[in-house]
Amino acid sequence: MTLKLIVSTSTNPYWNVSVENYLVEHPEDNSVVMYLWKNRRTVVIGQNQNPFSECNVDTLLADGGYVMRRTTGGGAVYHDDGNLNFSFVAPYELYDQDRQFGVIIRALETYGLRAELSGRNDLLVADAEGNMRKFSGNAFSKGRVSRLHHGTILICGDIEDLKRYLKVKPTKLHKHGVQSVVSRVVNLSELADVNTENIVPHLVAAFEEVYSGKVDEISFDSIVKRPEVVSLYEKYSSDEWIFGRWRTFTASKIANFEWGIVEMNVTVDEKKAVINDVTIATDSLNANLSAEIRKLLIGSSTHKAPVVSDDEPWADQLRDIVSLIY
Repeated sequence: MTLKLIVSTSTNPYWNVSVENYLVEHPEDNSVVMYLWKNRRTVVIGQNQNPFSECNVDTLLADGGYVMRRTTGGGAVYHDDGNLNFSFVAPYELYDQDRQFGVIIRALETYGLRAELSGRNDLLVADAEGNMRKFSGNAFSKGRVSRLHHGTILICGDIEDLKRYLKVKPTKLHKHGVQSVVSRVVNLSELADVNTENIVPHLVAAFEEVYSGKVDEISFDSIVKRPEVVSLYEKYSSDEWIFGRWRTFTASKIANFEWGIVEMNVTVDEKKAVINDVTIATDSLNANLSAEIRKLLIGSSTHKAPVVSDDEPWADQLRDIVSLIY
């Protein structure tokens, strides 16, 4: 077994994820690879998440940031220059999560910090009061011939930017997906003299110690020139991959009220946050109900329910239908 190290020279998330996925599909022979990388002002969403539900897309893009969809599951996270990311890629027979987590834990020990694994996905560190706080979230996937374990190390991230770009409470109309969990996090720089540069040699030393070997470094710049990586970059930076089917969707609702049964399809434009179309089937005695609900809902915001006046005919029925989606 050999140990390989790759340190990214780019903060463009699409190049970084392309190299990572290339490594999974084209593993180094009989090697465990540790890949270190940083993304600039990026909201990273899980493979099955709705970007418009998870982050303030327009604000992020206007600020020069990125939305990146990864190939693993889990919730949305925010990356910036104060967040160092790691990936372990290994063939099935060499993949060892205990060792991989051990590298991160051992590196922090050299700063006098006590870290531990919580559950399957999170790494926690003890603060000055002895409280265990999250500094790393992790995710995992399986390739054809190798496995991937990647995670974050929050070192000096901008928490205010995190709050600015990530959404906490998506509206009911947002298409179902895995929703983010807001956890109590800490920057490691609050606890020790750690930054995204000086931690790298600590991680390399821990990698060598835990695996009892010497690291051989591979140039990131040489990898990004490979045709397979360029092709992956074109895929992961494409509008179709990032937004695709999430720009518009149809939510189906059905309910049985005292006055009748309602079956309704609502088409939503997430980017504009408006309702584009409504179709409704009902056995209500109000023959005009479908036309009235379409007039009320089409063009209305997905974030704020339209007001139904008491003067409206069949006002109670209209309110019942509006309550299905707000």
